[in-house]
Amino acid sequence: MKKLVTTFKVFAVLSAMVLYSCQNENNEMSQQETVQAKTTIDELKKEITPSSSQLVPEAVQFQLNESTKNLETYLKNDLQIVGVAVLGKISTQQGVELSKKLITDKDQFIASGNIMDPSSVKIGKIGDLYHDEDLTIAQQGLKEAITEEVKPGTQVMEVTWNSKNGKFTTLCFYGDSGIIWDNIFGGLVMMDTRGNSEASNNQASKVVSTWYKQWWTANWLWGSKRGEAGYQITIYYSGSTVSNADVSDWGYISLGKAKSESKITKKTGAYGQCRYALGLCTPTGSLSFNSTNFSVSFSGLGSNIVSNGTKSLYP
Repeated sequence: MKKLVTTFKVFAVLSAMVLYSCQNENNEMSQQETVQAKTTIDELKKEITPSSSQLVPEAVQFQLNESTKNLETYLKNDLQIVGVAVLGKISTQQGVELSKKLITDKDQFIASGNIMDPSSVKIGKIGDLYHDEDLTIAQQGLKEAITEEVKPGTQVMEVTWNSKNGKFTTLCFYGDSGIIWDNIFGGLVMMDTRGNSEASNNQASKVVSTWYKQWWTANWLWGSKRGEAGYQITIYYSGSTVSNADVSDWGYISLGKAKSESKITKKTGAYGQCRYALGLCTPTGSLSFNSTNFSVSFSGLGSNIVSNGTKSLYP
């Protein structure tokens, strides 16, 4: 019995030593990952020509100021810009490639949603918000979005944010004419989900056609237009009888994805009718069109608006 107790003590000591060793290894790995992430940013700084001033171009400062106002209006204290630090200009192609890696790194922060609808806003690390296929789509979308925009000569600054979950920083790329990309500025939008509409004035004495158009607009955080999707139906008539109808559609967004489809479903008789399928989203999501049920759908995670429907127009 004494021998058994002694053996158990030895086993307990060995187990404790193994557990301590594993914990040490995990801590060392965690520290190495942290150091590696910091090293990557330091590597980017080596490919940047430092700026002699912390001033940003007037257009960029305007965007920062307006974004601050709009965030305060719609998100209150949930998200705030608390500081910027100018790093300088990317001087090499290696700096461009490192920028792509940093923007898409799982430990980098990102946001999605419409700030005019605070419940839609999500903020966190890419690796926490996106998983599996959604993560692949998001990283690929981010890389594609900045491939043509970020190049040697592009300026870089670090933006410090304060959110409900604490402070974090993002890399912001910009030029003399304004901000090019930042995972927060680029991930969030301002959008009135009700859309806009306009109809032709039919007060002329001999009107032979009339039209109706409807569209949805996505704006940058600073308020300027980022993208739009819409359709316009026109009918041609004599008296109260429609003789023909046509429809057009459009969809575009800066640094994102857009889809627009439309078709006439009734072109003669008492009225004209069309179907439309529209969608806009930021680069971390995906849009697809189903021709069978004539609709656009969104998948993944990102700021988006999708509108599918039917419009009838009478003389």
